[in-house]
Amino acid sequence: MAQSPLRLTGHLHLRTRLVLSILSGKPIKIDGIRSNDKNPGLRGTTILIKPGVITGGTITHECPLSRSVGYFLEPLVMLAPFSKNPLNLTLKGITTDNHDLSADLIRTVTLPHLQPFGIEDGLELRIKKRGAPPLGGGEVQFICPIVKQVKTLNFVQPGRIKRIRGISHAVRVSPQFSNRMIDACRSVLNRYIPDIYLYSDVYKKEESGNSPGYALSLVAESTTTALHCSEAVSVPGGTPENVAITAARALLTEIKRGGCVDRHHQILVLLFMVLGSEDIGRVRLGELSSRTIQFLRDVRDFFGTSFKIVKAEPLDPDDDNQDLLLSCYGIGFVNVNKAVA
Repeated sequence: MAQSPLRLTGHLHLRTRLVLSILSGKPIKIDGIRSNDKNPGLRGTTILIKPGVITGGTITHECPLSRSVGYFLEPLVMLAPFSKNPLNLTLKGITTDNHDLSADLIRTVTLPHLQPFGIEDGLELRIKKRGAPPLGGGEVQFICPIVKQVKTLNFVQPGRIKRIRGISHAVRVSPQFSNRMIDACRSVLNRYIPDIYLYSDVYKKEESGNSPGYALSLVAESTTTALHCSEAVSVPGGTPENVAITAARALLTEIKRGGCVDRHHQILVLLFMVLGSEDIGRVRLGELSSRTIQFLRDVRDFFGTSFKIVKAEPLDPDDDNQDLLLSCYGIGFVNVNKAVA
């Protein structure tokens, strides 16, 4: 007997709901997708998804210039480990913009979040060409191994920030723009911590894409390997100093929010906790984003899994953050797609 689809409405959270549908095997019907818009972004305002096998393999895709490659990589990182074959994906388009995680942050922050779950060997993202908006011209290669099952997570000690790393890149503009971002960023962050290394990444000729631009990506790592990140991208009429100061202040804000996982990666970690082995997984998070709150509701609908959420004990008497402890019982997800050697 065919399984009746789960009915959802609207365009919000589309990517994560597609991921949950594919992994849970539950068909979904989403209607009311920008139903009042002349251009809803899809070929219609209603879609019906019947999940199948994630094949993986070698794929090349030209991404539309309306979104960066990060928009496509975020859900693919969630799905790729459960493919039939290891994924070797090449995406072409914009590599850094103001809307989605850049290729830099996905490489330095997103992928390391998979390591505690046992997804590590052979996991890689290569930035072959950079592409700034609006014309793009960038190219990245995402290589992901497959796993049979993922491990349980127990990550409740955020630790203290021990170092900050960053990538300052500039394409089709003066290489000095990259150095100016580094100097301005240091003027803010050197007052917070001494261990700072900012790498200047200047691409030339064909590797620099089709449009001028520059950006700064920052990552703070704690003594327990917790990662917090931020980013700022050039805008018309702006300066490298504005970009750097924006990124530096955003990083300090992320750090202040606390937790073991930053807000950009809450959903990724919670998803793999649900898929983990049949044991209790725990994680300490700072303030939950509205996207994360909706994700928790969707997880309950797709997998029947609910998280226990309690207020975390302060790390010290002067700690004023509102950290939460989230725990769930993993479903013991098994990758049935995995090809037998």
